[in-house]
Amino acid sequence: MKLKSEKMTMEAFQAEREEVMRTWPTGQGVDFEDGVRYQLALPESKRFSSALAKAEREGKTLCQPRAGVALVDEHIKLLQFLEPSCDLLPSTIDAYTRLNHYEKAAEGVARSLAAGTSLLNGFPAVNHGLAECRRVVEALKKPVQVRHGTPDARLLGEITLAAGFTAYEGGGISYNIPYAKKVPLERSIRHWQYCDRLVGLYEERGVRINREPFGPLSGTLVPPFVSHCVAIIEGLLALEQGCKCITLGYGQAGNIVQDIAAIRSLRELGHEFFRAAGYEDYALSTVFHQWMGGFPENEAMAFSVIAWGSAMAALSGATKVIVKTPHEASGIPTKEANKQGLDATTQLLNMVREQVFPASPVVDLEVELIKREVRAVMAKVFELGNGDVAVGAVRAFEAGVLDVPFAPATCNAGKLMPVRDNEGAVRIFEVGRVPLPDDVLAYHKEKIAERAKAENRAPVFQMVVDDIYAISKSKLIGRPR
Repeated sequence: MKLKSEKMTMEAFQAEREEVMRTWPTGQGVDFEDGVRYQLALPESKRFSSALAKAEREGKTLCQPRAGVALVDEHIKLLQFLEPSCDLLPSTIDAYTRLNHYEKAAEGVARSLAAGTSLLNGFPAVNHGLAECRRVVEALKKPVQVRHGTPDARLLGEITLAAGFTAYEGGGISYNIPYAKKVPLERSIRHWQYCDRLVGLYEERGVRINREPFGPLSGTLVPPFVSHCVAIIEGLLALEQGCKCITLGYGQAGNIVQDIAAIRSLRELGHEFFRAAGYEDYALSTVFHQWMGGFPENEAMAFSVIAWGSAMAALSGATKVIVKTPHEASGIPTKEANKQGLDATTQLLNMVREQVFPASPVVDLEVELIKREVRAVMAKVFELGNGDVAVGAVRAFEAGVLDVPFAPATCNAGKLMPVRDNEGAVRIFEVGRVPLPDDVLAYHKEKIAERAKAENRAPVFQMVVDDIYAISKSKLIGRPR
Protein backbone atom coordinates (compact mmCIF):
# COMPACT_ATOMS: atom_id res chain seq x y z
CA MET A 1 0.00 0.00 0.00
CA LYS A 2 1.41 3.36 -1.02
CA LEU A 3 1.86 5.77 1.89
CA LYS A 4 -0.87 8.36 2.38
CA SER A 5 -2.64 9.71 5.43
CA GLU A 6 -6.09 8.28 4.73
CA LYS A 7 -7.67 5.70 7.06
CA MET A 8 -6.76 2.10 6.33
CA THR A 9 -9.61 0.04 4.92
CA MET A 10 -10.67 -3.02 6.91
CA GLU A 11 -9.67 -5.19 3.96
CA ALA A 12 -6.14 -3.77 3.95
CA PHE A 13 -5.88 -3.97 7.73
CA GLN A 14 -7.04 -7.59 7.93
CA ALA A 15 -4.70 -8.67 5.15
CA GLU A 16 -1.78 -7.03 6.91
CA ARG A 17 -2.87 -8.40 10.28
CA GLU A 18 -2.61 -11.97 9.04
CA GLU A 19 1.01 -11.30 8.14
CA VAL A 20 1.77 -9.48 11.41
CA MET A 21 0.37 -12.24 13.62
CA ARG A 22 2.67 -14.79 11.95
CA THR A 23 5.76 -12.79 12.87
CA TRP A 24 6.30 -14.65 16.17
CA PRO A 25 4.44 -17.62 17.71
CA THR A 26 2.85 -15.56 20.51
CA GLY A 27 0.84 -13.70 17.88
CA GLN A 28 -1.15 -16.83 17.11
CA GLY A 29 -3.14 -16.68 20.36
CA VAL A 30 -4.31 -13.08 20.05
CA ASP A 31 -7.98 -12.59 19.20
CA PHE A 32 -9.24 -9.03 18.70
CA GLU A 33 -12.78 -9.72 19.91
CA ASP A 34 -11.41 -11.32 23.06
CA GLY A 35 -9.19 -8.28 23.53
CA VAL A 36 -12.20 -5.98 23.27
CA ARG A 37 -14.11 -8.00 25.87
CA TYR A 38 -11.11 -7.98 28.20
CA GLN A 39 -10.61 -4.23 27.83
CA LEU A 40 -14.28 -3.47 28.42
CA ALA A 41 -14.22 -5.52 31.62
CA LEU A 42 -11.36 -3.52 33.14
CA PRO A 43 -12.29 -1.29 36.09
CA GLU A 44 -12.16 2.46 35.48
CA SER A 45 -9.20 2.71 37.86
CA LYS A 46 -7.06 0.85 35.32
CA ARG A 47 -7.97 3.05 32.35
CA PHE A 48 -5.25 5.47 31.32
CA SER A 49 -7.57 7.82 29.45
CA SER A 50 -9.81 8.22 32.52
CA ALA A 51 -6.85 9.18 34.72
CA LEU A 52 -5.72 11.76 32.17
CA ALA A 53 -9.22 13.20 31.77
CA LYS A 54 -9.59 13.57 35.53
CA ALA A 55 -6.19 15.26 35.79
CA GLU A 56 -7.17 17.66 33.00
CA ARG A 57 -10.40 18.60 34.79
CA GLU A 58 -8.62 19.13 38.11
CA GLY A 59 -5.55 20.88 36.71
CA LYS A 60 -3.33 18.23 38.28
CA THR A 61 0.01 16.93 36.99
CA LEU A 62 0.32 13.13 37.26
CA CYS A 63 3.66 11.36 37.62
CA GLN A 64 4.83 8.26 35.78
CA PRO A 65 8.16 6.38 35.92
CA ARG A 66 10.00 4.32 33.34
CA ALA A 67 10.45 0.69 34.41
CA GLY A 68 10.81 -2.77 32.93
CA VAL A 69 12.70 -6.02 33.55
CA ALA A 70 12.96 -9.33 31.70
CA LEU A 71 10.94 -11.78 33.81
CA VAL A 72 7.20 -11.48 34.44
CA ASP A 73 7.21 -12.08 38.20
CA GLU A 74 10.10 -9.65 38.71
CA HIS A 75 8.40 -7.10 36.45
CA ILE A 76 5.23 -7.37 38.53
CA LYS A 77 7.21 -6.96 41.75
CA LEU A 78 8.95 -3.90 40.33
CA LEU A 79 5.70 -2.20 39.30
CA GLN A 80 3.99 -3.12 42.57
CA PHE A 81 6.92 -1.58 44.42
CA LEU A 82 6.57 1.67 42.43
CA GLU A 83 2.77 1.76 42.31
CA PRO A 84 2.17 3.55 45.66
CA SER A 85 4.55 6.34 44.59
CA CYS A 86 3.07 7.18 41.18
CA ASP A 87 -0.20 7.85 39.39
CA LEU A 88 0.44 5.92 36.17
CA LEU A 89 2.56 2.85 35.46
CA PRO A 90 4.77 1.86 32.50
CA SER A 91 6.05 -1.30 30.99
CA THR A 92 9.28 -0.24 29.34
CA ILE A 93 10.13 -2.68 26.55
CA ASP A 94 13.62 -4.15 26.04
CA ALA A 95 15.97 -3.14 23.23
CA TYR A 96 15.78 -6.46 21.35
CA THR A 97 12.00 -6.24 21.10
CA ARG A 98 12.27 -2.64 19.93
CA LEU A 99 14.30 -3.92 16.96
CA ASN A 100 11.97 -6.90 16.42
CA HIS A 101 14.80 -9.27 17.39
CA TYR A 102 12.50 -11.69 19.20
CA GLU A 103 14.98 -14.57 18.99
CA LYS A 104 17.59 -12.55 20.89
CA ALA A 105 14.95 -11.44 23.38
CA ALA A 106 14.09 -15.11 23.95
CA GLU A 107 17.74 -15.83 24.63
CA GLY A 108 17.79 -12.93 27.08
CA VAL A 109 14.78 -14.32 28.91
CA ALA A 110 16.45 -17.74 29.12
CA ARG A 111 19.67 -16.24 30.47
CA SER A 112 17.69 -14.15 32.95
CA LEU A 113 15.87 -17.26 34.19
CA ALA A 114 19.19 -19.06 34.64
CA ALA A 115 20.74 -16.08 36.42
CA GLY A 116 17.68 -15.38 38.55
CA THR A 117 17.78 -11.70 37.60
CA SER A 118 17.01 -9.52 34.59
CA LEU A 119 19.69 -9.48 31.90
CA LEU A 120 17.56 -7.34 29.57
CA ASN A 121 16.97 -3.60 29.78
CA GLY A 122 13.19 -3.93 29.67
CA PHE A 123 10.14 -6.16 29.47
CA PRO A 124 9.97 -8.43 26.37
CA ALA A 125 6.18 -8.40 26.04
CA VAL A 126 6.07 -10.12 22.65
CA ASN A 127 8.05 -13.11 23.93
CA HIS A 128 5.93 -13.43 27.07
CA GLY A 129 2.71 -13.29 25.08
CA LEU A 130 -0.90 -12.53 25.86
CA ALA A 131 -1.52 -14.55 29.03
CA GLU A 132 1.65 -13.42 30.78
CA CYS A 133 1.04 -9.78 29.85
CA ARG A 134 -2.45 -10.07 31.33
CA ARG A 135 -0.86 -11.31 34.54
CA VAL A 136 0.95 -7.97 34.72
CA VAL A 137 -2.25 -5.96 34.25
CA GLU A 138 -4.18 -8.08 36.75
CA ALA A 139 -1.50 -7.74 39.41
CA LEU A 140 -1.75 -3.94 39.42
CA LYS A 141 -4.36 -1.41 40.51
CA LYS A 142 -3.36 1.52 38.31
CA PRO A 143 -3.30 2.04 34.51
CA VAL A 144 -0.33 0.65 32.56
CA GLN A 145 1.21 2.07 29.40
CA VAL A 146 3.50 0.40 26.85
CA ARG A 147 6.68 2.53 26.50
CA HIS A 148 9.31 1.39 24.04
CA GLY A 149 11.09 2.79 20.95
CA THR A 150 10.00 0.56 18.09
CA PRO A 151 9.82 1.55 14.40
CA ASP A 152 7.65 -1.53 13.74
CA ALA A 153 5.42 -1.95 16.79
CA ARG A 154 2.53 -3.79 15.18
CA LEU A 155 2.81 -7.18 16.90
CA LEU A 156 3.72 -5.54 20.20
CA GLY A 157 0.57 -3.44 19.93
CA GLU A 158 -1.67 -6.40 19.12
CA ILE A 159 -0.44 -8.39 22.13
CA THR A 160 -0.33 -5.64 24.74
CA LEU A 161 -3.64 -3.99 23.85
CA ALA A 162 -5.43 -7.33 23.89
CA ALA A 163 -3.71 -7.96 27.24
CA GLY A 164 -5.29 -4.88 28.84
CA PHE A 165 -2.65 -2.17 28.55
CA THR A 166 -4.63 1.04 28.05
CA ALA A 167 -2.01 3.39 26.59
CA TYR A 168 0.50 3.04 23.77
CA GLU A 169 3.47 5.33 23.23
CA GLY A 170 5.35 6.16 20.05
CA GLY A 171 4.97 7.01 16.39
CA GLY A 172 6.40 6.44 12.94
CA ILE A 173 8.69 9.47 13.20
CA SER A 174 9.44 9.73 16.92
CA TYR A 175 10.26 6.01 17.17
CA ASN A 176 12.40 6.04 14.06
CA ILE A 177 14.48 9.20 13.71
CA PRO A 178 15.92 9.20 17.29
CA TYR A 179 16.15 5.39 17.63
CA ALA A 180 17.05 3.80 14.28
CA LYS A 181 19.69 4.43 11.65
CA LYS A 182 18.56 2.84 8.40
CA VAL A 183 14.81 2.26 8.73
CA PRO A 184 13.02 4.03 5.84
CA LEU A 185 10.75 6.71 7.23
CA GLU A 186 7.97 5.83 4.80
CA ARG A 187 7.97 2.26 6.15
CA SER A 188 7.88 3.21 9.83
CA ILE A 189 5.07 5.73 9.32
CA ARG A 190 3.14 3.07 7.43
CA HIS A 191 3.68 0.52 10.22
CA TRP A 192 2.49 3.01 12.81
CA GLN A 193 -0.63 3.71 10.77
CA TYR A 194 -1.43 0.04 11.42
CA CYS A 195 -0.90 0.59 15.17
CA ASP A 196 -3.15 3.65 15.10
CA ARG A 197 -5.79 1.81 13.08
CA LEU A 198 -5.71 -0.97 15.68
CA VAL A 199 -6.32 1.61 18.41
CA GLY A 200 -9.07 3.12 16.25
CA LEU A 201 -10.76 -0.27 16.00
CA TYR A 202 -10.76 -0.56 19.78
CA GLU A 203 -12.26 2.94 19.93
CA GLU A 204 -15.03 1.88 17.56
CA ARG A 205 -15.89 -0.90 20.02
CA GLY A 206 -16.10 1.48 22.99
CA VAL A 207 -12.55 1.01 24.32
CA ARG A 208 -10.60 4.23 24.79
CA ILE A 209 -6.84 3.74 24.35
CA ASN A 210 -4.46 6.63 24.97
CA ARG A 211 -1.94 7.37 22.20
CA GLU A 212 1.21 9.31 23.02
CA PRO A 213 3.80 10.34 20.42
CA PHE A 214 7.32 10.38 21.91
CA GLY A 215 8.05 14.04 22.63
CA PRO A 216 11.77 14.40 23.48
CA LEU A 217 13.07 12.88 20.20
CA SER A 218 16.88 12.78 20.53
CA GLY A 219 16.60 14.42 23.96
CA THR A 220 19.55 16.72 23.31
CA LEU A 221 18.90 20.46 22.95
CA VAL A 222 15.86 19.88 20.73
CA PRO A 223 14.20 23.25 19.97
CA PRO A 224 10.52 23.19 20.98
CA PHE A 225 9.24 23.83 17.46
CA VAL A 226 11.01 20.70 16.17
CA SER A 227 9.42 18.31 18.64
CA HIS A 228 6.09 20.16 18.38
CA CYS A 229 5.99 19.61 14.60
CA VAL A 230 6.65 15.89 14.98
CA ALA A 231 4.07 15.58 17.76
CA ILE A 232 1.42 17.38 15.72
CA ILE A 233 2.10 15.28 12.62
CA GLU A 234 1.89 12.05 14.59
CA GLY A 235 -1.24 13.31 16.33
CA LEU A 236 -2.87 14.01 12.97
CA LEU A 237 -1.88 10.59 11.66
CA ALA A 238 -3.34 8.93 14.76
CA LEU A 239 -6.61 10.87 14.54
CA GLU A 240 -6.97 9.92 10.88
CA GLN A 241 -6.88 6.22 11.84
CA GLY A 242 -9.56 6.68 14.49
CA CYS A 243 -7.63 7.38 17.68
CA LYS A 244 -9.50 9.71 20.05
CA CYS A 245 -7.22 10.22 23.08
CA ILE A 246 -3.95 11.99 22.24
CA THR A 247 -1.14 13.03 24.57
CA LEU A 248 1.46 15.35 23.02
CA GLY A 249 4.89 15.49 24.64
CA TYR A 250 7.88 17.74 25.15
CA GLY A 251 11.32 17.15 26.62
CA GLN A 252 12.60 19.64 29.18
CA ALA A 253 15.09 22.18 27.84
CA GLY A 254 15.99 23.76 31.18
CA ASN A 255 15.02 27.42 30.80
CA ILE A 256 11.92 28.23 32.87
CA VAL A 257 10.38 30.61 30.34
CA GLN A 258 10.94 28.35 27.35
CA ASP A 259 9.71 25.21 29.12
CA ILE A 260 6.49 26.84 30.29
CA ALA A 261 5.95 28.40 26.87
CA ALA A 262 6.61 25.07 25.18
CA ILE A 263 3.84 23.17 26.98
CA ARG A 264 1.39 26.05 26.63
CA SER A 265 2.08 26.42 22.90
CA LEU A 266 1.99 22.64 22.36
CA ARG A 267 -1.51 22.41 23.76
CA GLU A 268 -2.74 25.42 21.78
CA LEU A 269 -1.09 24.30 18.54
CA GLY A 270 -2.43 20.78 18.96
CA HIS A 271 -5.98 22.08 19.06
CA GLU A 272 -5.26 24.53 16.23
CA PHE A 273 -3.99 21.91 13.79
CA PHE A 274 -6.37 19.15 14.81
CA ARG A 275 -9.41 21.37 14.41
CA ALA A 276 -8.12 22.81 11.15
CA ALA A 277 -7.97 19.24 9.85
CA GLY A 278 -11.62 18.77 10.80
CA TYR A 279 -11.28 16.83 14.06
CA GLU A 280 -13.46 17.75 17.02
CA ASP A 281 -14.19 14.48 18.81
CA TYR A 282 -10.90 13.95 20.64
CA ALA A 283 -9.30 14.42 24.06
CA LEU A 284 -5.95 16.23 24.19
CA SER A 285 -3.46 16.16 27.05
CA THR A 286 0.26 16.91 27.42
CA VAL A 287 3.30 15.21 28.92
CA PHE A 288 6.48 16.86 30.17
CA HIS A 289 9.62 14.71 30.15
CA GLN A 290 12.18 15.53 32.80
CA TRP A 291 15.66 16.26 31.46
CA MET A 292 16.62 13.64 28.87
CA GLY A 293 20.29 14.57 28.47
CA GLY A 294 23.34 13.79 30.56
CA PHE A 295 22.90 13.68 34.35
CA PRO A 296 25.39 14.40 37.15
CA GLU A 297 26.89 11.26 38.71
CA ASN A 298 26.45 12.80 42.16
CA GLU A 299 23.01 11.65 43.35
CA ALA A 300 22.26 14.80 45.32
CA MET A 301 22.92 16.86 42.19
CA ALA A 302 20.80 14.46 40.14
CA PHE A 303 17.90 15.02 42.55
CA SER A 304 18.17 18.75 41.81
CA VAL A 305 17.74 18.08 38.08
CA ILE A 306 14.72 15.89 38.84
CA ALA A 307 13.20 18.49 41.13
CA TRP A 308 13.68 21.28 38.60
CA GLY A 309 11.88 19.23 35.96
CA SER A 310 9.07 18.47 38.38
CA ALA A 311 8.51 22.14 39.13
CA MET A 312 8.51 23.01 35.43
CA ALA A 313 6.00 20.27 34.67
CA ALA A 314 3.61 21.61 37.29
CA LEU A 315 4.06 25.31 36.47
CA SER A 316 3.64 24.67 32.75
CA GLY A 317 0.33 22.90 33.33
CA ALA A 318 1.39 19.56 31.83
CA THR A 319 -1.06 16.71 32.39
CA LYS A 320 1.69 14.32 33.40
CA VAL A 321 5.44 14.19 33.92
CA ILE A 322 7.81 11.35 33.04
CA VAL A 323 10.17 10.92 35.97
CA LYS A 324 13.92 10.33 35.98
CA THR A 325 16.04 8.71 38.70
CA PRO A 326 19.23 9.68 40.57
CA HIS A 327 20.97 6.77 38.77
CA GLU A 328 20.61 8.21 35.25
CA ALA A 329 24.37 8.69 34.88
CA SER A 330 25.19 5.11 35.86
CA GLY A 331 22.74 3.02 33.82
CA ILE A 332 19.59 1.06 34.71
CA PRO A 333 18.37 2.26 38.12
CA THR A 334 17.51 0.09 41.10
CA LYS A 335 13.85 -0.04 42.06
CA GLU A 336 14.74 2.00 45.16
CA ALA A 337 16.33 4.75 43.05
CA ASN A 338 13.31 4.75 40.76
CA LYS A 339 11.04 5.22 43.77
CA GLN A 340 13.24 8.02 45.10
CA GLY A 341 12.85 9.90 41.81
CA LEU A 342 9.08 9.51 42.07
CA ASP A 343 8.99 10.62 45.70
CA ALA A 344 11.08 13.70 44.94
CA THR A 345 8.81 14.53 42.01
CA THR A 346 5.64 14.07 44.04
CA GLN A 347 6.95 16.40 46.75
CA LEU A 348 7.60 19.16 44.19
CA LEU A 349 4.28 18.62 42.43
CA ASN A 350 2.44 18.91 45.74
CA MET A 351 4.30 22.07 46.70
CA VAL A 352 3.69 23.76 43.35
CA ARG A 353 0.17 22.48 42.71
CA GLU A 354 -1.71 25.48 44.15
CA GLN A 355 0.63 27.98 42.51
CA VAL A 356 0.14 29.56 39.12
CA PHE A 357 3.00 31.04 37.15
CA PRO A 358 2.14 34.76 36.83
CA ALA A 359 1.18 36.34 33.55
CA SER A 360 4.40 37.22 31.79
CA PRO A 361 5.08 39.14 28.56
CA VAL A 362 8.33 37.17 28.25
CA VAL A 363 6.47 33.85 28.30
CA ASP A 364 3.88 35.22 25.87
CA LEU A 365 6.68 36.28 23.51
CA GLU A 366 8.20 32.80 23.63
CA VAL A 367 4.81 31.17 23.03
CA GLU A 368 4.26 33.30 19.93
CA LEU A 369 7.81 32.60 18.71
CA ILE A 370 7.27 28.83 18.95
CA LYS A 371 3.90 29.11 17.23
CA ARG A 372 5.37 31.07 14.32
CA GLU A 373 8.15 28.52 13.92
CA VAL A 374 5.76 25.57 13.97
CA ARG A 375 3.34 27.18 11.54
CA ALA A 376 6.14 27.99 9.10
CA VAL A 377 7.49 24.44 9.10
CA MET A 378 4.08 22.77 9.02
CA ALA A 379 3.01 24.94 6.08
CA LYS A 380 5.98 23.59 4.13
CA VAL A 381 5.19 20.01 5.22
CA PHE A 382 1.66 20.31 3.84
CA GLU A 383 2.98 21.98 0.68
CA LEU A 384 5.48 19.19 0.05
CA GLY A 385 2.80 16.58 0.58
CA ASN A 386 0.18 18.39 -1.53
CA GLY A 387 -2.00 18.45 1.58
CA ASP A 388 -1.11 14.89 2.71
CA VAL A 389 0.69 15.07 6.06
CA ALA A 390 2.18 11.56 5.83
CA VAL A 391 3.70 12.17 2.41
CA GLY A 392 4.69 15.68 3.46
CA ALA A 393 6.54 14.39 6.51
CA VAL A 394 8.65 11.99 4.45
CA ARG A 395 9.47 14.63 1.86
CA ALA A 396 10.16 17.22 4.57
CA PHE A 397 12.84 15.01 6.12
CA GLU A 398 14.28 14.32 2.66
CA ALA A 399 14.47 18.08 2.04
CA GLY A 400 15.80 18.96 5.51
CA VAL A 401 12.65 20.96 6.26
CA LEU A 402 12.16 18.69 9.29
CA ASP A 403 15.49 18.09 11.01
CA VAL A 404 16.10 16.60 14.47
CA PRO A 405 19.41 17.57 16.12
CA PHE A 406 21.81 14.72 16.96
CA ALA A 407 19.51 11.98 15.66
CA PRO A 408 21.12 8.82 14.18
CA ALA A 409 18.71 8.21 11.27
CA THR A 410 20.31 8.51 7.85
CA CYS A 411 17.05 9.99 6.53
CA ASN A 412 17.57 12.93 8.91
CA ALA A 413 19.64 15.80 7.47
CA GLY A 414 21.40 16.66 10.71
CA LYS A 415 22.07 20.22 9.54
CA LEU A 416 19.98 22.03 12.16
CA MET A 417 22.27 22.89 15.07
CA PRO A 418 20.98 24.24 18.42
CA VAL A 419 22.78 26.15 21.16
CA ARG A 420 21.73 27.89 24.35
CA ASP A 421 21.41 31.65 24.66
CA ASN A 422 22.65 33.69 27.60
CA GLU A 423 19.66 32.66 29.73
CA GLY A 424 19.78 28.98 28.81
CA ALA A 425 16.97 28.86 26.25
CA VAL A 426 17.63 26.67 23.20
CA ARG A 427 18.20 28.75 20.06
CA ILE A 428 19.16 28.03 16.45
CA PHE A 429 22.92 28.15 15.78
CA GLU A 430 22.71 26.72 12.24
CA VAL A 431 19.29 26.49 10.59
CA GLY A 432 20.21 24.08 7.80
CA ARG A 433 17.28 23.94 5.38
CA VAL A 434 14.51 24.46 7.94
CA PRO A 435 12.23 27.23 6.58
CA LEU A 436 12.03 29.63 9.52
CA PRO A 437 11.06 33.27 8.84
CA ASP A 438 13.96 35.70 8.43
CA ASP A 439 12.99 37.82 11.43
CA VAL A 440 12.74 34.70 13.61
CA LEU A 441 16.25 33.64 12.57
CA ALA A 442 17.48 37.17 13.26
CA TYR A 443 16.05 36.93 16.77
CA HIS A 444 17.86 33.63 17.38
CA LYS A 445 21.16 35.11 16.15
CA GLU A 446 20.67 38.16 18.37
CA LYS A 447 20.10 35.98 21.45
CA ILE A 448 23.19 33.88 20.66
CA ALA A 449 25.25 37.04 20.13
CA GLU A 450 24.25 38.24 23.61
CA ARG A 451 25.72 35.09 25.09
CA ALA A 452 28.86 35.32 22.97
CA LYS A 453 29.43 38.88 24.16
CA ALA A 454 28.90 37.90 27.81
CA GLU A 455 31.42 35.06 27.46
CA ASN A 456 33.87 37.15 25.47
CA ARG A 457 34.08 34.63 22.64
CA ALA A 458 32.73 34.35 19.12
CA PRO A 459 29.60 32.24 18.51
CA VAL A 460 31.34 28.95 17.68
CA PHE A 461 30.49 25.24 17.60
CA GLN A 462 32.35 24.72 20.88
CA MET A 463 29.38 26.41 22.57
CA VAL A 464 27.17 23.56 21.35
CA VAL A 465 29.57 20.93 22.69
CA ASP A 466 29.82 22.75 26.01
CA ASP A 467 26.02 22.91 26.30
CA ILE A 468 25.58 19.17 25.67
CA TYR A 469 27.67 18.33 28.74
CA ALA A 470 26.72 21.32 30.92
CA ILE A 471 24.02 19.78 33.13
CA SER A 472 26.12 16.68 33.83
CA LYS A 473 28.78 19.14 35.02
CA SER A 474 26.39 21.03 37.31
CA LYS A 475 25.53 23.92 34.96
CA LEU A 476 22.73 24.74 32.54
CA ILE A 477 24.83 26.76 30.08
CA GLY A 478 28.22 25.51 28.89
CA ARG A 479 30.24 28.54 29.89
CA PRO A 480 33.98 28.56 29.14
CA ARG A 481 36.15 27.74 32.14
